[in-house]
Amino acid sequence: MQLNGSEMIIHALKNEGVQIVFGYPGGAALNIYDEIYKQKFFKHILTRHEQAAVHAADGYARASGKVGVAIVTSGPGFTNTITGIATAYADSVPLVIISAQVPTSLIGTDAFQEIDAVGISRPCTKHNFLVKTIDELPRILKEAFYIASSGRPGPVHIDVPKDITATIGEFNYPDNIKLQTYKPTYNGNPRQIKKVALAIKEAKKPLLYLGGGCIASKSAKLIRELCEITHIPAVNTFMACGILSTNNPDSLGMVGMHGSYVANMAMSEADLIVALGARFDDRVTGKLSEFGKYAQIVHIDIDPSSISKIVEANFPIVGDVSNVLEELLPLLREDYATQNILAWRERLAQYNKLHPLSYQDSTTQLKPQWVIEKLGDIVGENALISTDVGQHQMWAAQFYPFSFPRQFISSGGLGTMGFGLPAAMGVKCAFPDKVSINISGDGSILMNIQELMTCAVYGIPVINIVLNNNYLGMVRQWQTFFYDKHYSETDLEKQPDFVKLVESFGGVGYVCKTKEEFISALNAAINSQKPALLDVRIDRMENVLPMVPTGGALFNMMLEYKE
Repeated sequence: MQLNGSEMIIHALKNEGVQIVFGYPGGAALNIYDEIYKQKFFKHILTRHEQAAVHAADGYARASGKVGVAIVTSGPGFTNTITGIATAYADSVPLVIISAQVPTSLIGTDAFQEIDAVGISRPCTKHNFLVKTIDELPRILKEAFYIASSGRPGPVHIDVPKDITATIGEFNYPDNIKLQTYKPTYNGNPRQIKKVALAIKEAKKPLLYLGGGCIASKSAKLIRELCEITHIPAVNTFMACGILSTNNPDSLGMVGMHGSYVANMAMSEADLIVALGARFDDRVTGKLSEFGKYAQIVHIDIDPSSISKIVEANFPIVGDVSNVLEELLPLLREDYATQNILAWRERLAQYNKLHPLSYQDSTTQLKPQWVIEKLGDIVGENALISTDVGQHQMWAAQFYPFSFPRQFISSGGLGTMGFGLPAAMGVKCAFPDKVSINISGDGSILMNIQELMTCAVYGIPVINIVLNNNYLGMVRQWQTFFYDKHYSETDLEKQPDFVKLVESFGGVGYVCKTKEEFISALNAAINSQKPALLDVRIDRMENVLPMVPTGGALFNMMLEYKE
């Protein structure tokens, strides 16, 4: 089939089953967008900023498990995507980003809107391509989707010069891809798996450490079965919220800097830590010399470069978490004795009783923790929760009752403010029948506020709950604890009228100063079926606790703040 380069891109997206694309046109991308105008295979959503286009594709991918797609133009069109690409790269999210480039004859001449897109994107992509001929374009498109979604997922960037988008060539789209230098290992070593089974049976204080790779590998069902068989306590990273439901008796909650007391103590005292799809992030380990001092480490991950990168593994297994668990579970069903860890579970229950995850409610001020809990009571399993980055993000992770994987959509590794609204937009596009909620702060929400216009134009009723404390809250908290209350450039006392702002975009807005106002506003926002923003006025000086100071050991938590 003879097609020009732009038609090839459209047909490749069709062949990959792409149903929605986010993007923003420009001069170098005109040929591509002309073909988008003609096609009927997928829906294109015009965001109001290229960063938001990538965040929206990211939210779509995280919620659906499919590859997210964004298309942008050259120069600033592409440089605006870098934060979104780096966000996806940090959290192993499968994306394909297609950028237009100046014609091949002008590359290297400092032409109008020319930028070395491949050079810029190299550090924050799983792989990237500069298309040099029309003949290689079909193969590159196929490889991009394969690389993005296989092994450890990640963003892949394709840079396509404008002349190639107009050049006609043969569209031979491959059915399968085999790359000599890229062959992910999906099945774990059987001998190592047997050793791990024996180590689990012999352990007196075992602990499951669940990471975001468990979601990517679709292993939640197997992990829940593992817990049912063994009743080994489990902690989850921020990225793994929902693998075990919040009310699962084997779940100790989130571990790390703002993890629960019992989760951090369990990690500190375990004699066997079974890491499933986790990378031992610094926010989880705290002081490395004190991390898991009494534990042997099992590390199961599809990315061989992650294993023993930070913490030395006694039992390394390279493989997909689901495939490894399929082999491990029969070995544990045979003769695992749950009574061997009764004393361990009782000790952890005492820790949880001693310092449960809690907060001091108020009759005069809205507490953010209460807002999150009440939100969970009202929408529960019917909602998918996105967040921006800051205190509100941690409160969401701590207090929302997550019950299934991919229910929590948030920027973990990069910590990107402005992620929440466009991500929630992508989430709603993936699941139009679900309530899509963005929990944000009054600092974060302004970073991509223009996407309220996108929501209004396309009828995407994202609900934004802005926990408004008139501060850059998390930075303020650090200044309170560690910088003698020097609130340098964190006071946001002057803010816009958020209700008028959202109304100007065509949405609905509410100010919430009491519990009754919040409940009423949330129900009204859900029923409105319009983009909505709840300006929730919370206690300005509320802190996220527990907290492990940077570089501190997990067991040295700040459980309260004293003047």
